[in-house]
Amino acid sequence: MSPPAKIGVLLVNLGTPDAADARSVRRYLAEFLSDRRVVEIPQILWQPILRGIILPLRPRRSARAYAQIWTDAGSPLAAITRAQADGLRTAFGETVQVAWAMRYGRPAIGPAIDALKAAGCERILVAPLYPQYCAATTATVVDAVSAHLKTLRWQPTLRFVPPYHDDPAYLDALKTSVEAGLAALDFAPDILLASFHGMPERTRMLGDPYHDQCQATARALSATLGRPVEVAFQSRFGRAKWLEPATDVRLEQLGREGRNVAVFAPGFSADCLETLEELAIRGSEQFGRAGGGRFAYLPCLNAEAPGMAMLEALVRRELAGWL
Repeated sequence: MSPPAKIGVLLVNLGTPDAADARSVRRYLAEFLSDRRVVEIPQILWQPILRGIILPLRPRRSARAYAQIWTDAGSPLAAITRAQADGLRTAFGETVQVAWAMRYGRPAIGPAIDALKAAGCERILVAPLYPQYCAATTATVVDAVSAHLKTLRWQPTLRFVPPYHDDPAYLDALKTSVEAGLAALDFAPDILLASFHGMPERTRMLGDPYHDQCQATARALSATLGRPVEVAFQSRFGRAKWLEPATDVRLEQLGREGRNVAVFAPGFSADCLETLEELAIRGSEQFGRAGGGRFAYLPCLNAEAPGMAMLEALVRRELAGWL
């Protein structure tokens, strides 16, 4: 008699280079920016730009940015995602096998699925760590999982954790985390700014729900915190019109007004280049140069207790009927 099949959980985040050097960043960007969901420009137009301009020039600049946030454990995003997987492994014990992967870079999704299968998992719950749905994030995880399944003769049964932008567990975790961050400050912010990753405005016009879900998260959090939460969008790239208001533009405006600001990034499940370098370092510097008052960056949920309680609750719910 064969042993009972095990259940697997695969956490997936966006990705990171293997090291803070230009070669590693170039390899990572080549994969990331070649995804047709990430850059929705015809490849015959985009690839010459990517290969001829962006990849020769941008990796060196991005590597310097990564170097500012790199740790002894490597990339913060990878280290935190690993810690989240470890936390879930502890919470579920031997009943569930937990793995983690990056959509771009390593560890890759395909090998992670293979490892869960090798451990005896015939049922796998894939958890894209994006609270708000976007075709350029959530859908790419589904794409990659599906592409790997095509290579398997014996495919596992799959489920996906749905986007959780308005889930009570997520909102409760955000509330707890933001309140703790604000309580630790030695000043009272005039403005609480929620900075989400930006997307081209065209994605919204094509029906992508990302913008609306970001706004819904901010409205719900504002209600539960009992104070206004402003929304802005960061990480603009290229000449196309992106979602507005832009975080960097808004920080400069608030700086000129002499305001005190606390910024947080509720669309990111773990701190990474876009939060630690773009917001906490460059955002703070830009705000200060504009004449701003006090500035604080509040960390993401990461692998802290509120975030781990949320992840466990979401995973347990989606495993209903399997456990």
